[in-house]
Amino acid sequence: MRTLVILFSLLLACLPARADEKITVLLDWFVNPDHAPLIIAQQRGMFNEAGLDVTLVPPADPSAPPRLIASGEGDIAISYQPQLHMQVEQGLPLVRIGTIAETPLNSLVVLKDGPVKSIADLKGKTVGFSVGGFEDAVLGAMLATEGLSLEDVKLVNINFSLSPSLITGNVDAVIGAFRNFELNQLDLEGKPGLAFYPEENGVPVYDELILVVHKDRIKEPQFRTFMDVVEQATLWLTNHPDEAWGVFIKAHPDLDNPLNQRAWRDTLPRFAKRPAALDTNRYNRFAKFMVSSGLTKTVPTIESYAIELE
Repeated sequence: MRTLVILFSLLLACLPARADEKITVLLDWFVNPDHAPLIIAQQRGMFNEAGLDVTLVPPADPSAPPRLIASGEGDIAISYQPQLHMQVEQGLPLVRIGTIAETPLNSLVVLKDGPVKSIADLKGKTVGFSVGGFEDAVLGAMLATEGLSLEDVKLVNINFSLSPSLITGNVDAVIGAFRNFELNQLDLEGKPGLAFYPEENGVPVYDELILVVHKDRIKEPQFRTFMDVVEQATLWLTNHPDEAWGVFIKAHPDLDNPLNQRAWRDTLPRFAKRPAALDTNRYNRFAKFMVSSGLTKTVPTIESYAIELE
């Protein structure tokens, strides 16, 4: 018996060490508090403990990650639910497997001490936007709650210069401002903003940040493991926000400033505590909104673009 134990031990010693499964995650933007669950999982060794070797890659072009995943470059991309609906209709083979931020971050923002106190006050005013299409549709739905339309405002492309355009008075409002960043940026500049939230004004609630993979790879087991770790990391940072902030800025000390500190605080409640879970009714409601807004033509079957991994 002792001989068998020794032989078995020798056999185990001769086996190669387990190689971690490599996963490349293409981010939607430069690293910021929106990515906290992934940064925490990486820095606390949670991915490694689960047998995953995860690399996070900020994009040179923020619009590129979903297209790269569709073409087989990279494993997972952070994207946005509205864009997923449009990309799937365009034929990109993408499927949502998880959620990071489970509420919209997008908002319509004006200066708090300015003339606009309600959505109705936007009639005849100038509204800045950065990305045409979806932002127009959101603004149109919000205006409709007050009997207005896009014809009642002047739209100006401000190319992501949201807060500066408001502060200088070049526009009266901006659509597409992230409530965890632009609102804090305005406040730090001494020009506090007033936000109107899409989900409270005519737009069905949707997931802001999602995780997508190539549809041909949804059966690969490492993705379920990845989502389990993201859930663990999200719960840990929810329970230990101050300690988690310390972990975050140790990895990215250049982000240790008042804006990111505030963004961290405001983003924490937005993280999905069950990131792999899928609310099919919610996705179908939003798919119908996309059709009614003219951004897509059909409501696809839910399993064709969003799933809950087994």
